[in-house]
Amino acid sequence: MTQSTDLLGRPARNRRAGAGIEGMAEAGLARSERLTALREGRLAVIHSWELVTAVDGPGTRLTIFFAGCPLRCVYCHNPDTMEMRRGQDVELAELERLLRRYRRVFAVTGGGITLSGGEVLMQPAVARAVLRTAKELGIHTAIDTSGYLGAVAKDEFLADVDLVLLDVKSGDEATYRALTGRALQPTVDFGDRLARAGIATWVRFVVVPGWTDAVENVERVADIVERWRDVVERVEVLPFHTMGQDKWDALGMQYRLRDVQPPSAEVVERVREQFRARGLTVR
Repeated sequence: MTQSTDLLGRPARNRRAGAGIEGMAEAGLARSERLTALREGRLAVIHSWELVTAVDGPGTRLTIFFAGCPLRCVYCHNPDTMEMRRGQDVELAELERLLRRYRRVFAVTGGGITLSGGEVLMQPAVARAVLRTAKELGIHTAIDTSGYLGAVAKDEFLADVDLVLLDVKSGDEATYRALTGRALQPTVDFGDRLARAGIATWVRFVVVPGWTDAVENVERVADIVERWRDVVERVEVLPFHTMGQDKWDALGMQYRLRDVQPPSAEVVERVREQFRARGLTVR
């Protein structure tokens, strides 16, 4: 049996519920009404949800994976989250019901909600509404994002965010574009905003042999992260693996890393030491 993983490809040993769309009622809106509801933040397109511990933020987390992403990361472990058409329409009220259902669990474990994807900032209106409800209920909030669409997260949006899990995929512009199909600078700009606003941040960096593991590239990432050191609580260094390859094949998509092997323990530790050398806490 294939080992279950989270969206970063880590073994999801602590999954407790969800792990799909089960338990969420699907919205049945007419096309014209659907577009209005999406624009107004009354409707979300969701890939899946799960209740997990020890990942996606502190405590037990209700992680909601929004469908759709502007990036096309070559190492994505869940390419089925890239397009919104593969998600399910879920009304805001249904998401709020989940918040209330697990509210006591969050209180006991020091957990909360994490809005992830795909890319949560593809759907900023409904994401903001979910975050606002969570704060009204006294629930800790986090978003997991590449930061590429950070400009759509207005100050009012960020005011309801307690923690940002920020993926910095490369420190080199050319490598970043090769990895994702997009530019690096919007991520840097978003991280700068988080630092100015004093919003707690966990940085995530995936070590991909031949793509992101070069000493010079890691140093460039560390240069970027160091400028946010006042808000960066930790850097998570994650080794690449190929557990998502079957999904690419099933979708008929070209998997460019088919022949790439996971990094050695020595390389991963060297990358971690490069971040530690900047005085950053590394996991």
